Amino acid sequence: MSFTIYPAIDIRGGKCVRLKQGDYGQETVYGEDPLQIAEQFIQAGAEWIHVVDLDAARSGELINLPVIKKLVQNSSVPVQVGGGVRDMERLERWLDLGVRRVVIGSAAIDNPSFVRQALERYGSQIAVGLDAREGYVATHGWLDTSHVKAEELACEMIRYGAETFIFTDISRDGMLSGVNIEAVVALAEATKKQVIASGGVRSLEDIERLLAVRPKGVAGVIIGKALYTNKIRLNDAIQMVREAKAR
Repeated sequence: MSFTIYPAIDIRGGKCVRLKQGDYGQETVYGEDPLQIAEQFIQAGAEWIHVVDLDAARSGELINLPVIKKLVQNSSVPVQVGGGVRDMERLERWLDLGVRRVVIGSAAIDNPSFVRQALERYGSQIAVGLDAREGYVATHGWLDTSHVKAEELACEMIRYGAETFIFTDISRDGMLSGVNIEAVVALAEATKKQVIASGGVRSLEDIERLLAVRPKGVAGVIIGKALYTNKIRLNDAIQMVREAKAR
């Protein structure tokens, strides 16, 4: 099983920001220019960039389209983008711009027929985002919590052809409280598919623990606040992964 580090760039109002537990009222701006931050990540060895359009996730509006378009077109590594992808038109717009993988989240609850169509048509270019609060999937920029368990939704998405999931424990996102390893592994074991962990990464120890469960289906990790607050140096995390792969 391969393992990839995904440095995260969350964009709101054209700026690179981080939220605490998905709370739009608890925002910290870490950069005015997401393109510059993406290039810094690439220089540090990033093989992918993970981008979230926070405005689109919340309202559906594509006010960040120009900056994300520039980021994708100027990036020398693949970019995956999520946030507000709820219909085929939006999905295909991102793919046409050169986005390598599109993350579909809320639509898995709101519009499963669209997700089925997307997976049938684009397969590996789709990741299903499962953002959970106390085990239940949250939608629309995490403003709403459903009555559907993350593992239950994942199993439904597998029937449609899903191969890659991104699991975020909302309670830990932006909190530097450590990854919810148990929930990530449980999802990987339940689905037998690739699961990318997200939320709470605080140290290289988290990366080490995730690498240890790579054989169970844990295929990578998204790192956000820990990079911006220098709790983790990206090149150190990437080197750790390379050494693990070489063993």
